[in-house]
Amino acid sequence: MNHSPSRRSPVVLACCALVLVAAGVFLLRRPLLMAAPACVAGRWHGCLDTVNGVLLAMLAGVPLAVLVAWALARARRAGGAGWAWRRSLAEVGLVYGTVPWVWLTLMPGSGAGVVPGRVSLVPLRDLATMGALGIAGNLLVFAALGFFAPVRFAALASLPRVLALGAVCSALVEVAQFAFRLDRVSSVDDVLLNAAGAALAALASRRWWRRDARHDGDRAATAAHGS
Repeated sequence: MNHSPSRRSPVVLACCALVLVAAGVFLLRRPLLMAAPACVAGRWHGCLDTVNGVLLAMLAGVPLAVLVAWALARARRAGGAGWAWRRSLAEVGLVYGTVPWVWLTLMPGSGAGVVPGRVSLVPLRDLATMGALGIAGNLLVFAALGFFAPVRFAALASLPRVLALGAVCSALVEVAQFAFRLDRVSSVDDVLLNAAGAALAALASRRWWRRDARHDGDRAATAAHGS
């Protein structure tokens, strides 16, 4: 049986990730270099409490994330599990591509703990004040979740489900911003953009969605018979 398409899938996913990382480094090279001294020195202030520092740490940690994915895939293949590389890359990409963005959204402002929580519930009212960077950032918050979740979980291999997942996760973040008084505006437009970013990313990974959980068993059985 020819499994070459499934073998090529992890390579394609890895290449897509590398292209995105390279594009991010090129576009953000100047602001990232501003945070480099603080991050290299291991200082919290100026590194992990700034947007530039978090993005720099995220990009610098990509080799470690790839190593973790490789270790997971190797352990799964040794145990006879199917789709080892695809599942491992999806899990690592989902977590590693989401946590830094959520960290940024929960980063407290200068008036955190003092300024009361603010809420904006009128759809599309805040879009005009976000600017291009603000809109792009909101689209990216749960993009990795939307891209990798249907690749890893067959139950999420549906665009409406990914859209709902992105909206729920975004709503939880907005509630946390309000509850912890982080000096941020909890806006319905953030939820709309976060969910839209997850859905658009899901469309980009549609050819690799995990359609049926039984594929794992079929793949493992084929490997066992082949040996």
